[in-house]
Amino acid sequence: MPSLADALVSGPVVLDGGLSTELEARGYDVSSALWSARLLRDDPAAIVAAHAAFAAAGAQVATTASYQATVEGFGAMGVDVRRARRLIELSVVLAREGQGGGWVAGSIGPYGAMLADGSEYTGAYVAEIDVAALRAFHRPRMELLAEAGADVLACETVPAAAEAEALLGEAAYLGVPVWLSLTTVLDDDGVPRTRRGEPAADVYAMAAGVAEVVAVGVNCTAPAAIGPTIAAASVAGKPIVAYPNSGETWDAVARGWRGPLQFSPDDILSWIAAGARLVGGCCRVRPEDVRRIAAALS
Repeated sequence: MPSLADALVSGPVVLDGGLSTELEARGYDVSSALWSARLLRDDPAAIVAAHAAFAAAGAQVATTASYQATVEGFGAMGVDVRRARRLIELSVVLAREGQGGGWVAGSIGPYGAMLADGSEYTGAYVAEIDVAALRAFHRPRMELLAEAGADVLACETVPAAAEAEALLGEAAYLGVPVWLSLTTVLDDDGVPRTRRGEPAADVYAMAAGVAEVVAVGVNCTAPAAIGPTIAAASVAGKPIVAYPNSGETWDAVARGWRGPLQFSPDDILSWIAAGARLVGGCCRVRPEDVRRIAAALS
């Protein structure tokens, strides 16, 4: 099988959807601070089944259940360091088993995901933790997922330039392929910005000279912001990844989804026309949505 980077030269590749919200829809409790990562310990078969459902729908990439899986997060739940490391590695094994072929992307969630307070949608923590500390935080999980055999690391839902800088620095240091995906909003002038408020184009430009970056783009963002963000991402000169959420908003206090459903797989073709090559969905995007994406592309 070719590398993901080589495959993107030939045409679009279909990503999966929202793994955690798919597990939630299947009746599993993902309300803890570990979110779906809890099931790495408690019910790994459920994770395999969710991956398999996306693969059967046409997803060519399985994204691991490691978005919120950190040694620190597991430690807060009473899991010792050695087992926590094994659970993070297990996420790759389960994704590979459920996917049954294709590629595995090791999910690297932002620092705010470990905090489990919704701050990955504000990036407020970068005022208190510097780039060096962010690099130190991300390095162990990036190493574990790469060593476990992930084909690429999905550095996703990144809300701030400082964290993007840290992840890009670690990717170059470790020499592992990654994609960098911001979570963005549009300002009053329609300019895509990070959740911290920086122009997204400036952040994407940081990836231009990093050989390990196979794609840049956007995820866990309302579908309406995807098109403008794809345009901003083109500055990096890399293939573009786009996997929006359903358009609903996560309420971190109430731990529930609010607002109307906005995701439409029909939009995917316009995003591909604008330059997207890795396409799929994030939170609340289910296998039936991925099936429609795959059908549209075929």
